[in-house]
Amino acid sequence: MKDLTLVLLAGVAAFIPRYFPMLFFSKRKIPDWFNEWMGFVPVSLFTALIVKQIFVTSTYAFSLGNVAAMISAVIVILIAYFTRSMTLSVVLGLAVMWGLTMLL
Repeated sequence: MKDLTLVLLAGVAAFIPRYFPMLFFSKRKIPDWFNEWMGFVPVSLFTALIVKQIFVTSTYAFSLGNVAAMISAVIVILIAYFTRSMTLSVVLGLAVMWGLTMLL
């Protein structure tokens, strides 16, 4: 019974932060500048995560030692830019990373 209560409470805790903004903004017009600004949030978060993964070590020091990850990132950026395909970018990026890890 404790497990079920915990799961239900976790579900409520996950639901509330998603429901109230939807409830608040469903009856109001969101300004165009805000929508434009929010369009940059996913790109910014994704960039921060990727840069940290490639250039920051486990001791939080800046490093250029992860050559395979840097080369893979450049290749993925080029593939994504020219093809605009997330699937192709991810699959080829993983393949390049795997290949470079085996070679280097």
